[in-house]
Amino acid sequence: MRFEEWEPHYLEILAYFGFDREMDEEAARVIAALAVRDDLSLLIQTLQGQEVTVCGNAPTLTRDLDTVRGIVLAADGAADVLDHHGVRPAVVFTDLDGATDRFLMMNEGGTIMVVHAHGDNIPLIRYWLPKFLGPFVATTQASPLPHVHNFGGFTDGDRAIFAADSLSARSIRLVGFDLDDPDVDPVKHGKLMWAGWLLSLTGHGPKRSHP
Repeated sequence: MRFEEWEPHYLEILAYFGFDREMDEEAARVIAALAVRDDLSLLIQTLQGQEVTVCGNAPTLTRDLDTVRGIVLAADGAADVLDHHGVRPAVVFTDLDGATDRFLMMNEGGTIMVVHAHGDNIPLIRYWLPKFLGPFVATTQASPLPHVHNFGGFTDGDRAIFAADSLSARSIRLVGFDLDDPDVDPVKHGKLMWAGWLLSLTGHGPKRSHP
């Protein structure tokens, strides 16, 4: 998705949650300054024309591991679950909320870390970025910068799906997603509503009404 297409959705999300675009843009500048490489070409090579499974971190993930196939993309904490069960994700999409030392080991082993910058995670960016020694791609939900990309999407899971779609994956299946989880706080509930609606725009989820 081009930024011109994504920006109207982004502006609505900012208004809905009361997020600060200036802080998102500052986070993008921070990650741009700290990132020592941009492995976008490797990410494209990994996804283009491939069968992709995007794994969210819902409790259903562990019982549905036998349905995971093709190129495996993990949304943040799902990477730990997958790796613990012997499934090494090819790509992890994370805003670093769920980052652990296991992320570093996976990255050193060749897993591409697609790290997202937003206004609330600048301290996490400063802490974790120097530790990633393997393939790396930076993303933002605001205006893209040189070597800081915006494929569309809002949460870790739907950003992974937007990226796979934008980079021409042949097929995309979802495992470990529960967009109707009732046991979440109001902010998380709002994020799940937006994720569901955004995924319906890509055709990789059931049709959802606009939040």
